[in-house]
Amino acid sequence: MKKPLVIVTRKLPDIVETRMRELFDVRLNDDDHAMSQAELVEAMKTAEVLVPTVTDRLDSRAIVQAGPQLKLIANFGAGVDHIDVETARQRGIAVTNTPGVLTEDTADMTMALILAVPRRIVDGAAVLMNGEFKGWSPTWMLGKRIWGKRLGIIGMGRIGQAVARRAKAFGLQIHYHNRKPVPKATETELGATYWESLDQMLARVDIVSVNCPHTPATYHLLSARRLKMLKPTAYVVNTARGEVIDENALARMLEAGELAGAGLDVFEHEPAVNPKLLKLKNVVLLPHMGSATLESRVDMGEKVIVNIKTYADGHRPPDRVIPAML
Repeated sequence: MKKPLVIVTRKLPDIVETRMRELFDVRLNDDDHAMSQAELVEAMKTAEVLVPTVTDRLDSRAIVQAGPQLKLIANFGAGVDHIDVETARQRGIAVTNTPGVLTEDTADMTMALILAVPRRIVDGAAVLMNGEFKGWSPTWMLGKRIWGKRLGIIGMGRIGQAVARRAKAFGLQIHYHNRKPVPKATETELGATYWESLDQMLARVDIVSVNCPHTPATYHLLSARRLKMLKPTAYVVNTARGEVIDENALARMLEAGELAGAGLDVFEHEPAVNPKLLKLKNVVLLPHMGSATLESRVDMGEKVIVNIKTYADGHRPPDRVIPAML
């Protein structure tokens, strides 16, 4: 059988690339440069399978230029908000993703930020590294206790539930907003309280964790109006997508002391970060590393390979994304 031509847009772990070479006619990105839009279009004119990542913008203008041989976009990642899935469907191009393998690592990072911001962990580390530690004092480097506080989770899917399990172990009370309630057994396990109204939940919680995907419906879900519903003592944590929060409004409120702090692993205009956020002392900012473990990247690569191999064998890929699902 003729091997499908697969073009991979970024460098992947060696073990993944080696297996791809064994199975497919693959073109790799050895120097790991970010492909330009022109390079992406050229790849779609050539490849039978394209393996993009979250940084590759495949909008309708790009996809309509794809050659007739392109049959599969096997995304290396769970989120597909950077791909116009409906246009791809209309062109007869299947889109797959890598769900489920990022859950635990992203939940770990979310919990790390939930701890880091109120407890001022980054501030403390900076004082020590800068040689400014002069000894313990009862009133020095005071943060806020998280035990007993209310955590409001926006999006109670795999990652939201994994965050809830960790947070419960730290003594947080779990509240959540979702399109619909999770099964009663899950609510009971987590001791979780469901809020149909996001507005009502926001007014009552001490920490907000954003764990929903970016879709047209969730763009600026935490708008300026909704952010103002939070207590001035509340914290905002986001390890999902930057576009879910009105970043300018968040920065203004943090600067004005209208919110206590924020922990952000994602940003609205990545890789650019709002300059106001960079100047603030009450934020912890990370460079989109929530799922950045070797194990998760290998697991993602294995899912990509399974999706391509299943397609090449003439079957429906297991992780196909259907537009109605978004």
